[in-house]
Amino acid sequence: MSAALDLILLLAGLSYVSLAPYTKVEESFNLHATHDVLMYGVGREDLHKYDHFTFPGAVPRTFVGSIALAWATQLCVRMGSWFGIFSDKFDLQVIARMVLASANAVGLCLLRRAVSRRFGRPTAVMFVLLTCTQFHLLFWMGRTLPNMYALLPANIALYLLIDRAPNSTRPSKSSVHWSISLLTFAAVVFRSELLLLLGPLVAQAILRHTTLYDIIKVGLISGTLSAALTVLVDSYFWQQWPLWPELYGIYFNVFQGKSAEWGTSPPHAYFTSFLPKLLLSSLPLSALGCLLDSRIRSLLLPYLAFVALISGLAHKEWRFVIYVVPAFNIAAARGAVWLTSRRKGTLLGRLSFLTVAVMLAGNCVATFLLARSSFANYPGGTALYAFNHIFESEEHVHVHISNLAAQTGASLFLHSHAPPFHPVLNGTHPVSWIYDKTENLSFDDLTRAQEITHLIAETASIPPSATSAWAPVAIVDGFDGWKLNRDVKSAFQEGLFEGLKELTHVLEMKRSEKLVILKRRT
Repeated sequence: MSAALDLILLLAGLSYVSLAPYTKVEESFNLHATHDVLMYGVGREDLHKYDHFTFPGAVPRTFVGSIALAWATQLCVRMGSWFGIFSDKFDLQVIARMVLASANAVGLCLLRRAVSRRFGRPTAVMFVLLTCTQFHLLFWMGRTLPNMYALLPANIALYLLIDRAPNSTRPSKSSVHWSISLLTFAAVVFRSELLLLLGPLVAQAILRHTTLYDIIKVGLISGTLSAALTVLVDSYFWQQWPLWPELYGIYFNVFQGKSAEWGTSPPHAYFTSFLPKLLLSSLPLSALGCLLDSRIRSLLLPYLAFVALISGLAHKEWRFVIYVVPAFNIAAARGAVWLTSRRKGTLLGRLSFLTVAVMLAGNCVATFLLARSSFANYPGGTALYAFNHIFESEEHVHVHISNLAAQTGASLFLHSHAPPFHPVLNGTHPVSWIYDKTENLSFDDLTRAQEITHLIAETASIPPSATSAWAPVAIVDGFDGWKLNRDVKSAFQEGLFEGLKELTHVLEMKRSEKLVILKRRT
């Protein structure tokens, strides 16, 4: 039973990678850093070829996670090469993302085991059901955001705090210290907002579990080692000394207030908008869990304090609070088990069970719609993948990739017919293609540049006169939203059977043309 639950968590994360293999611009730094470490190695003579020197971004990001991911991916690629299963660079992107998803699945599996020990097997089963019927956590845990690198140590830290007997009043000192060390590492290296979670956890630990002296000692040792690691690694890869990316990020985004340039949200947004989207039915169920069990209140208090503290920052995104989802799901599982364990023969027992079933079904519907939307929201990756296969018989291609395409999936791993090539890729593909992502070029500029043979362009940027110089080859559409199918009402008027059949199409996905593949006319 335990192995089956763990397998469900793993397969759910891997399925999302398979169904949505492309990436967005916010994932690009770590994805391309992983690409460069895989393809070039880490020798100083090859650092100038790395993508971050061409597209450095607003603030430096750490290479620590990307190096670990690249090396783990390398092991998988080497093993896969024995069976000859890799033929394209893009296969390596999928493997890298699956490795990251698997690592985060391990963190969730550890939590599931700790929940089973602390709260009982039914609560652990419900924890898995709630987690798998939500969208954001499993969909994004295989994506190369810095937050997803920080998620694993954050989940292991939570595991250490709750992995104890049901009647235990406090975790062991060593578990508390290791938990604080892991969160310190994640905050110092990957995501500085975790300091706002570390603070409440440290305060709770001092009051209940350990001493101020021990906390200071643990914090200094783990903080110093973590800072030394990121400074040494990132100073080398960025060729700047000394460089501590997360400290630079705090200065840039918080003290200089630059994060507000990406948009601001009201102070209540995390509680009224982001958490409901992340948690779905786990939100009301977690409130019930808190009312029922003092252990849940003790567990959730630091996470609620974290959300309250981070709400003081003007710029807000759901990924900044993704770390609280497993804790809320544990609380929700406790509440759901209480409901489903009511006396089965009574009306209240049946209604309680039905309530949980409806909540899980609602999760599934919402997750299905969110997943469908996301699968259709990577036109750049779809376009470049199709382009590589349409023209794979041509030896000399110079394709310009528009900004929208680059932001919605056209990653370096999709530069299938241009160096660098990993040693396991021994196919007979062309090797002289040029993938050009030069920005701020008008359509006239692209037409005048005779070396450019193909375009992946935004449909909105194509003038009517373009057909004189360019021949359209394929069009790629993308997601625009959902609309209600107005034919459902009329179908019911025609008969019950027709109405029930149409209910499966109540919501219709709206799509529109996003990108067009063009070939220069000769």
